[in-house]
Amino acid sequence: MKVVTSFEMAEIDRLTIEHYGIPSMVLMERAALTVSKHVLKFNPENVIVLAGPGNNGGDGIACARLLKNKIKNIKIFQLFSEDKLSKDCKAQLDIAKKFGVPVVEGYPKDDEILSADVVIDAIFGTGLKRAIEGELAQFIEKLNSFQKFIVAVDIPSGVSSDTGEVLGVALKANTTVTFGLPKRGHLLFPGRGCTGELFVEDIGFPQELTESENLKICTIEPSFARLLIPPRPKYSHKTKYGHVLVIAGSTGKTGAALMTSKAALRTGSGLVTMAVPAALKVVFQSKVLEEMLLPLACTTNTLSKQALPEILDFINERANVVAFGPGVGVNEDIEVILKALIEQCPCPIVIDADGITVLGRIINILEKATSQIVLTPHPGELSRLINISVKEIEKQRIDIAQKVAKQLNVVLVLKGVPTVVAEPQGWVYLNTTGNPGMATGGSGDVLTGIIASLIGQGLTPFYASVLGVYLHGLSGDIAARAKGYHGLIAGDIIESIPEAFIELTK
Repeated sequence: MKVVTSFEMAEIDRLTIEHYGIPSMVLMERAALTVSKHVLKFNPENVIVLAGPGNNGGDGIACARLLKNKIKNIKIFQLFSEDKLSKDCKAQLDIAKKFGVPVVEGYPKDDEILSADVVIDAIFGTGLKRAIEGELAQFIEKLNSFQKFIVAVDIPSGVSSDTGEVLGVALKANTTVTFGLPKRGHLLFPGRGCTGELFVEDIGFPQELTESENLKICTIEPSFARLLIPPRPKYSHKTKYGHVLVIAGSTGKTGAALMTSKAALRTGSGLVTMAVPAALKVVFQSKVLEEMLLPLACTTNTLSKQALPEILDFINERANVVAFGPGVGVNEDIEVILKALIEQCPCPIVIDADGITVLGRIINILEKATSQIVLTPHPGELSRLINISVKEIEKQRIDIAQKVAKQLNVVLVLKGVPTVVAEPQGWVYLNTTGNPGMATGGSGDVLTGIIASLIGQGLTPFYASVLGVYLHGLSGDIAARAKGYHGLIAGDIIESIPEAFIELTK
């Protein structure tokens, strides 16, 4: 599903009205009808509508009129004077009064809020750009403290529809009903935390507009992820499903290499080889069953640059994807190896963790890349890579991921909530799976293995990353059902990968 900014949604709205000839009042009636449907699901007897001055307020007022004959008590609180109302909002208010809907100018009293079963938030919609202050801000804080059940119209009042920022203060909704397409603010924190359960309703926008190729931000839906799963023909053998070379691990960080490799196997790789420091061969040998080992020349703690010829020979002869970085260490030798891989590797490379830290020292080498590169940083790693603060990255994670993917000519997987997958041509996918339990050591190593495996099985690096983050999150969700959030570890995610495939293909 496409995801839009406030400007993009306003353009869809404008073209629907001006080009397709659907009156704005018709769209408002349809919006009100969908909101009323969701309100009625809770069988309320007492509902209050908080109506703002714009068309969002008009949606709420129309909803109150539609609910009048279906519930016991309904009341509109008109928070702004009539001279500040938009044309359509004023028209809806006049109609509601003629229908006998009670309208009160000003804020509801505490007892009126406390007696309400549902509060409909129709104060501000997606067009809000400045912070809410003064009396209204104080009222919103008080309403949040009452913890009433709130249904937000389009977006919770106070949430930026473009960044998810809280503009001064924001209502915390239990349910949000939005129209046409989700907005960025519904999916980005802290707005996501204010949105509650999100429902995206069709109110008649032309499909030509809502599915336009000009809208390049999308969510990863199960139906799309399902289509990306590599086929598994009955007549096949292990060499058909890719050979992943995992270059990872160092003294004290052997687990990262093991988890990356195991995740690749669980995702369907035919073969996985671990290129590791020879000094750690015994440690790795005691832990592996299905994986193969490629012990290489090493320094005291990490792989040595002397191992480079053997690495390149192995890739040219056997591997069709490289996973580089988890626990590999950070020193000059690793830098030499990574530089040579980017300049000479004939197959895609997934770079994570220590690999991204090392890449930051030689970032310009990406201009000489001989194959496609996938970077999988968390915000801290990306901050070091591009010299932008974590705070700024989190504030603009979609735009920054999109920009960096284009500038560096890479597939960028920006981990977080939500994980953002961007590619150089501007397409971006936002992941819809995952949970707080996955914030645990090794989770990123698992993702690296999943993505590398899917590339080895024939997906493009971009689509392998899209499916990879979805499967990774879904595996975490499945694991959390059994383990809960607090007890979840990376190994649980790996063990749940097979079930994630089963669930996705049902």
